[in-house]
Amino acid sequence: MSNAVRFTAYGGPEVLEIVEVEAPLPKPGDVLVEVYATGLNPAESALRRGEARAGRPAELPARQGRDLAGVVIATGPGVERFSRGDEVMGWGEGTQASHVVVPETQLMPKPAGIPWEVAGSLATAGTMAWNAVEGLALGPNDTVVITAAAGGVGCLAAQFARLHGAAVIGTSAEARFDFLRQFGIQPLGYGPGLAARVRVTTSAPITAFLDFLGGEAEEAVELGVPAGRVLTVLDEEAIDEHGVARVEPGDLVALGRVSAAVAAKQVRLPIADVFAMDDVAAAYRALDRRDAAGKIVLGLRTVEYPGQRVKEPAIKEQDVTLGVPTPHERLEAVEAVPAAIGDGSVRRRHREARQQADADATPADAETDRPDRVEEEPLP
Repeated sequence: MSNAVRFTAYGGPEVLEIVEVEAPLPKPGDVLVEVYATGLNPAESALRRGEARAGRPAELPARQGRDLAGVVIATGPGVERFSRGDEVMGWGEGTQASHVVVPETQLMPKPAGIPWEVAGSLATAGTMAWNAVEGLALGPNDTVVITAAAGGVGCLAAQFARLHGAAVIGTSAEARFDFLRQFGIQPLGYGPGLAARVRVTTSAPITAFLDFLGGEAEEAVELGVPAGRVLTVLDEEAIDEHGVARVEPGDLVALGRVSAAVAAKQVRLPIADVFAMDDVAAAYRALDRRDAAGKIVLGLRTVEYPGQRVKEPAIKEQDVTLGVPTPHERLEAVEAVPAAIGDGSVRRRHREARQQADADATPADAETDRPDRVEEEPLP
């Protein structure tokens, strides 16, 4: 028998459940893999919420997961590249499971120098970042803006761009600014008016815009970036309205190049947290908050020892203080991290902010628009 993550209705992480299923059997050309680690991706959250793009809805009941790293348990007829006991990485369908059948053509040997949790997270984020940077042919004359730059794909794309000599401006929550600076990224906070804030940050023209957050295509247009050099993942509205390009995960060749760069320590994929399969809902809540520095991973073979006395607590220290009142002056709290990728919330918030600004305009503000009004010289 095998354990697997499933959902039978669209919704938030609470619809995910662990079910026991028959152990899959490899068909000709297939490999049966015992999964050790699988990285989580925002596209999986969109699929679970029923927000996948046209023609790609999830058929219920649906499996979850794409990336994986693990050990070969068995091979089907005709498989020549792998045998039992081989350590592999790649991608498949429904990889959030203890065992999964994967076509041989979607697997490669796992380099010895790459940890399991990193190997199990590279197929989507790594190859998508690689395709974005290589497709734009970024070089020393480029300055690129990357939204959600502290996430898995954004962090890797920024590092690949830096390897090619490009300057990188990355958006994130302010708490992640130092995290971005360690990769040579100029940080900017989330929020409206991104184009104006970018212009304050640099006088160089912005030659590319990688919107891994979603909803920021209008800012790229305002910065004068050609539509063909604006890339998004799931923002269908931006693709239709502005003609921006979609970036997709790459093939086995791209995965090989990405893993070689990681193994050689040319780039690094930070791991924000590793969750057990039983905590898959909590893992996706952490992912959907969009405030993690690096990848969120499911670890299916976390190491424990016989007679172990000390174990990591299920509740983390920061969770103990959440919701606990402490004496302080009243503060106005503003949500700093936008919601999940491509859900339209960023664009909607910008639109509402503009409408509110128009509604709050005073008669004195309107007076400044009179053609006979003499403008005072601005102070130096």
